[in-house]
Amino acid sequence: MEQIRQYLTTITNEKTAADAAEKFRVYRDFLIERNKLFNLTAITDPDEIDLKHFIDSLTALSYIKGKTADIGTGAGFPGVPLKIMLPENEFTLIDSLSKRINFLNELTEKLGLLNVKTIHARAEDLDKCVKYDTIVSRAVSRLNTLCEYCLPFLNTGGMFIAYKAADCEEEINEAKPAIKKLGGKIVEVKEVELYNSDIVRKLVFIEKTNDTPPIYPRGQNKPKKQPLL
Repeated sequence: MEQIRQYLTTITNEKTAADAAEKFRVYRDFLIERNKLFNLTAITDPDEIDLKHFIDSLTALSYIKGKTADIGTGAGFPGVPLKIMLPENEFTLIDSLSKRINFLNELTEKLGLLNVKTIHARAEDLDKCVKYDTIVSRAVSRLNTLCEYCLPFLNTGGMFIAYKAADCEEEINEAKPAIKKLGGKIVEVKEVELYNSDIVRKLVFIEKTNDTPPIYPRGQNKPKKQPLL
């Protein structure tokens, strides 16, 4: 855990870093243990988990504001690492697979995290009356699809932060018409190099400027099968 501990000391004080590093140790060990039973992650090397899951998830830490949701959270990325570092903030972790939600329920109890809610649902089945100030997603869907899953549940003036690969320019340009239809606009694309590595992460910041038309997100898996163009 030396890498994650050293990284944490660059973003917070020594005591907070030490406390958080212990939570990340518990998280990592539990993830590796449960991954033997359920396919939760393809990354199983402890050092790679620290870098490619934990440190990567924390690249958006300083931009998280208010009531936050992680849509398509999987094994808790980026939501749980962000929550560990923001213990007072309210987080909702949303995923369509029950095995992941069960894992997250056990994990958050192990870590003693409060103000965390988990929801087992597809995005199109979520309550459209429930809105968030910040939404994050590190899901593998293309950005136009991802925006349809996320922007409808964002407060006007709120921010959707999409974690994308370094070579995402084409994907961003493809998504611009969809983002406009959904009531959003791209305000920044921030490039971040992961701590002590040459891995580059891009964070796409999409502000909700107008109400999303109520037909979105569409059902029957249409955001993936027939993405907005």
